[in-house]
Amino acid sequence: MPGKIEARLKELGIVLPTPSVPQANYVPWVVSKGLVFIAGQIPMQDGKPQFVGKVGREVSIEQGQQAARLCALNILAHLKNACGGDLDKVVRCAKVGAFVNCVPEFSDQPKVVNGASDLLVSVLGDAGRHARFAVGAPGLPFGVAVEIDAVFEIK
Repeated sequence: MPGKIEARLKELGIVLPTPSVPQANYVPWVVSKGLVFIAGQIPMQDGKPQFVGKVGREVSIEQGQQAARLCALNILAHLKNACGGDLDKVVRCAKVGAFVNCVPEFSDQPKVVNGASDLLVSVLGDAGRHARFAVGAPGLPFGVAVEIDAVFEIK
């Protein structure tokens, strides 16, 4: 019988992607004292970076939101692995940290990162509400528009 979160994903028509493999010397997640730390995720789909470019130049705010949403889907895929396949072990999302690859004069980073925050709340309900930061960056891996990490409390 699928769990509550799996049922919610199905209801939303969301299929989590296959978790990515780290591109350097790190692990995708660490569990410590009831917390899961998910390494920074980029908008990777089928092994290929998506939404390449700077927000405010090649990438619109709406496309940046889609990139952030894809980052959040990748975060949830790793979180599911960290929970042994059972997302119902998630107590809450504690924090989201986001970097937006943007032109220097761009100041709507929070609007971009709402793409991830909105997805987490849609999937996890109130447990998806989190503290966060959203800052501009001069560049990100593979030239992508967004990179996001997260911390979750699990039981």
